[in-house]
Amino acid sequence: MILKTLLIASLTISSLLAITGQEIAQKVHDRNDGDNSTSNMKMILIDKNDNERVRDLKTYTKDKGEDKLKIMFFLAPADVRNTAFLTYDYENSSKDDDQWLYLPELKKVKRIASSDKSSSFMGSDFTYSDMTSRNVEDYTYEVMKEPMVDGHKTWQMLVTPKSTKTIDETGYTKSIVFIRQDNFVIVQALNYIKIGEKLKYMKILSLEEIDGIWTTKKMQMVTKKGKNTLHKTIFEFSDIKYNQNLEESFFTTRTLEKGL
Repeated sequence: MILKTLLIASLTISSLLAITGQEIAQKVHDRNDGDNSTSNMKMILIDKNDNERVRDLKTYTKDKGEDKLKIMFFLAPADVRNTAFLTYDYENSSKDDDQWLYLPELKKVKRIASSDKSSSFMGSDFTYSDMTSRNVEDYTYEVMKEPMVDGHKTWQMLVTPKSTKTIDETGYTKSIVFIRQDNFVIVQALNYIKIGEKLKYMKILSLEEIDGIWTTKKMQMVTKKGKNTLHKTIFEFSDIKYNQNLEESFFTTRTLEKGL
């Protein structure tokens, strides 16, 4: 009788501890990623022959309720200086995110159409869609395994778009993501590209807790076809500051044109 009671209690505890893929995805989405932040950023573009191009940027991010506003200014080199990028990342999954790119040589702000969001962001391996967060409701989630990644236990999860609209906007037919169980940070991802039989490998290379917020300091995206590396991009972040005094009025297309 005692053994039976212990077994039932054990099974009850196990069921309470079990977590679904959907719940994991929601916790990733709800994780504190900071508010009103600024940072310096390096974008390192590396071609198949290991030739590098480096771009310096300044980034600003602000939470507006459940929505997130982000603006990025290219500082160097000269061929991209004064280029700027603005994103309104909406929480409401029925509302398409808004993005604008300012091109100084044309003195023109270009709105990024939904049909263009799967294209390369400024020559990098990240797409315009990658520059915003994914809406949890747009995907299904299946926990596959619980492997160790860089010494941390993770959930390996298959993430599949529910609609062709999401596939068209992201350019990905499915993703396999690895989420740390201690902090709900996605530390690796394998993205299957819709066109060209290519794969994109994302990996967090440096993660640091700043002001209680798990913060990416360095990340990499590699585009491969078969065993061949076609291109890769590294984002490096420094001088990251949270809780800065940023006005909502700063995050406008007018600011893109004006610059820093």
